Amino acid sequence: MTTRVLFIGEGSSDNGLVPHVEAIGVRKGLDVSVTVPDFGLLRLPTGHSVPDKLREARALGGGYDLVVVQRDADRGPAQDRKDEIERAVGTEWPGLRHVAVVPVRMLEAWLLLDEACLRQVAENPRGRVGLDLPKGVAAERIADPKQLLKDSLARASEYKGRRLSQFQTRFPQHRLRMLELLDPQGPVSCLPSWQDFVKDLDKAFEALSG
Repeated sequence: MTTRVLFIGEGSSDNGLVPHVEAIGVRKGLDVSVTVPDFGLLRLPTGHSVPDKLREARALGGGYDLVVVQRDADRGPAQDRKDEIERAVGTEWPGLRHVAVVPVRMLEAWLLLDEACLRQVAENPRGRVGLDLPKGVAAERIADPKQLLKDSLARASEYKGRRLSQFQTRFPQHRLRMLELLDPQGPVSCLPSWQDFVKDLDKAFEALSG
């Protein structure tokens, strides 16, 4: 039997998490099918809140065994986001099992730890320019990991002028690709927020397989 999963991220470049959701399900012996609604095609209210997205996804029809919702912690406690997601699911889709994925502070913190992947996505895998990336849990203490990731990709590319400007416009695609390539057993595995993501999804899949 196929386990039907609904994935809701903050933006389309968060969809790089989907292969990781599928891989964890496969590891649990499940046949997982993940649906990712294209909210960009829907007329969502200003703010694009989690309740708005849940409401629209439910209106589209289809049944699900689990919803995975990703929200950055930003500058607040991760538990606040988890509570927010729990309330939203309880209100908009009562009875649907959920997993809250809450990177600290932003999902980009997960991507800053894999220098080899960053250089590959920067189209300069043999580059040697210094990047001074954070190590371990220090990545979760960076004030603006998104900006640091943008700057690091640009530096790693070693492009100049117009070519650099064109490269920088593709940041959403670069971010998506880095997330898809992220090694779950690599440096990111030391981060508590990644560990929580894997642990919570494991538990959800175990409950569904039982």
